Amino acid sequence: MDYFDETIASVHQQLVEKKISPSELVQATLANIKQLNPDLNAFIAINDHVSAPQTVSQDQVLQAIPLAIKDNILTTDLKTTAGSKMLANFQSVYPATVMEKLLQAGVVNIGKTNMDEFAMGSSTETSYFGVTKNPWNAQKVPGGSSGGSAAAVASGQVLAALGTDTGGSIRQPASFNGIFGIKPTYGRVSRWGVIAFSSSLDQVGVLSRHVADSAQVLQTISGFDQRDNTSSQQAVPDFSQIKADVRGLKVAVPEEFMGAGVDAGVREQVQKGIKLLDQNGALVETVKLPHAQYAVQVYYIIASSEASSNLQRYDGIRYGYRAQDVQNLEDVYVRSRSEGFGDEVKRRIMLGTFALSTGYFDAYFNKAAQVRTLINDDFDKVFQDFDLIVGPTSPTTAFDIGSRIDDPVVMYMNDILTIPANLAGLPAASVPVGFADGMPVGLQMIAPAFKEQTIFNAAQLVENETNFLQQRPQMGGQN
Repeated sequence: MDYFDETIASVHQQLVEKKISPSELVQATLANIKQLNPDLNAFIAINDHVSAPQTVSQDQVLQAIPLAIKDNILTTDLKTTAGSKMLANFQSVYPATVMEKLLQAGVVNIGKTNMDEFAMGSSTETSYFGVTKNPWNAQKVPGGSSGGSAAAVASGQVLAALGTDTGGSIRQPASFNGIFGIKPTYGRVSRWGVIAFSSSLDQVGVLSRHVADSAQVLQTISGFDQRDNTSSQQAVPDFSQIKADVRGLKVAVPEEFMGAGVDAGVREQVQKGIKLLDQNGALVETVKLPHAQYAVQVYYIIASSEASSNLQRYDGIRYGYRAQDVQNLEDVYVRSRSEGFGDEVKRRIMLGTFALSTGYFDAYFNKAAQVRTLINDDFDKVFQDFDLIVGPTSPTTAFDIGSRIDDPVVMYMNDILTIPANLAGLPAASVPVGFADGMPVGLQMIAPAFKEQTIFNAAQLVENETNFLQQRPQMGGQN
């Protein structure tokens, strides 16, 4: 089974016609993963003992399809580590809502993918389980924090994978790996059973080579969940009904997204993508998002503050890592967290605790929340006149492993173009449009709340017109 030549729909048809059996598909997928993973390190755990259904229904398109799951999404058949020593041996007794929905649809959980520890990072270099490599160039990072999921898809190990996106953690790795990745509207997909980083920003989404495959998976995992207080009761349309047509679509290109910080090669490829939309009937205009320049600062105050609250549960008492040879209760807390958390997680906990502390709350957290409202208002104004916002997903292509990990501020700026959509809770995606310096470049698309279909339609047109998917990476591919 060569996934580079397949889609979920085409594999499903082969299963229905019994050209391949579900067990053969699973075994072929496992064999491919075991061949590539020692070099790629996309998976933390591989599901050797998974069982496949005997027969496949014509109506259940995802039945028997092996998918990869980011390792901060609770599963009962494999450990859930969040890429951390703190949870290296954690076995959940219940699955996340998204896993329940996938399992009901017949999906096979083929393995858990590597990630930045507790989803804090932009390169998958903060994982306790080692660095994941970019399939296009093993010297480069795959992005983060969903780098394992992106690398697994890009290298042809799976057709699609689940990721989570707090400040760009699906879209940036999708851009770096030359695949499609979508973060839905906040509340579209339940967060119940997803290990929390920043509760007002986190959202589960999908990565795949083909736009249609992400639409199929997102369709399955979306919908109201009474166990999640932030879950939306908005009706879920049939995302698979994609029309690759942008005629009459009003497309905005923010000046701030195409500024001096964007590499020339990236800008050139993104402009080609925008030109494609224009040539196919979209109405493209330049706009301003004046408060977007503050997005990184706002994000790191709000996300770190929420992280310091969410991660206080890891105290060495109830579950997770516990330090040995401790002297008293305080020693249990301090040493368990000191030894169990990595440097980046500690950095963000400290930053968040400071921002929430007495005397600093108004100056930092409260001010950040106010600026977040201004960023939301900017989007609202643009979407009064436009259907879609486009620009680069990341200001650069994938960078060298080890080149930025020691400079947190430089690393944080990787998410400067993706963060605004999270702060506003809007659906956003990255679709590959070309190459710069031999590495993939992604075009970001942001739509109004609950207008994921607009993104799928426009992204499908770009996929059709660029022929990007004819290119294959070095690891897993043929280039």
